[in-house]
Amino acid sequence: MRFMSKLLMETRNLSKVYQMGEVEVHALRNIDLKLFEGEFVVLLGHSGSGKSTLLNILGGLDRGSSGEVYFDGTAIHDYSDQKLTGFRRENIGFIFQMYNLIPRLSAVENVELVTEISVNPMSSEKALALVGLSERSRHFPSQMSGGEQQRIAIARAIAKQPRLLFCDEPTGALDVKTGILVLEAIQKVNESLGTTTVVITHNVAIADMADRVITLLDGQIHEIRENLNKIAVKDLQW
Repeated sequence: MRFMSKLLMETRNLSKVYQMGEVEVHALRNIDLKLFEGEFVVLLGHSGSGKSTLLNILGGLDRGSSGEVYFDGTAIHDYSDQKLTGFRRENIGFIFQMYNLIPRLSAVENVELVTEISVNPMSSEKALALVGLSERSRHFPSQMSGGEQQRIAIARAIAKQPRLLFCDEPTGALDVKTGILVLEAIQKVNESLGTTTVVITHNVAIADMADRVITLLDGQIHEIRENLNKIAVKDLQW
């Protein structure tokens, strides 16, 4: 798939170092990575391998200590904070382990928080329909299961029609059955909208749903594997 698709995002020699007192912690070391339009990528690795740090830099939430980051051919590593905020708002959707919904707002109102500040949003109703929650649009988070709340978070992330969807352990707080429903929603977004999707996980089973699997180890890319026979979520071997 990646040979047929346009290059969307790239890092060159990207490193991230945190200063912890007198100790330097190397979270990322010389990462060269390419992401292509429409592909589904799984980032695998143990805790502390650098997955979340890499995702945060790609999504404009953090900056590398050295190296370069390009989006659609444009260098973003030198962006000002204001310009980086605009980049995130227009191009990136985030899904985290915690849903971060506003309790006093209904499902559709939570999604509308994003559509109201987006350049070219889809309707909140369409976003909720994509994740299978049309009939729950007027319900509040407290009236929903954890899986339903996470699917609202997905709807909120995709409502602005981002070029990239970054998911950091989106099923980490869910049981297997509920996690499958959430992954099916993410997979549907990738296939229906063509949104380039990157999912962080430590669950090796999830890798089989990806076009490519990138394994990180000690802040470095340990392996990049193309998945020629990716499967549907319902067929994953948990």
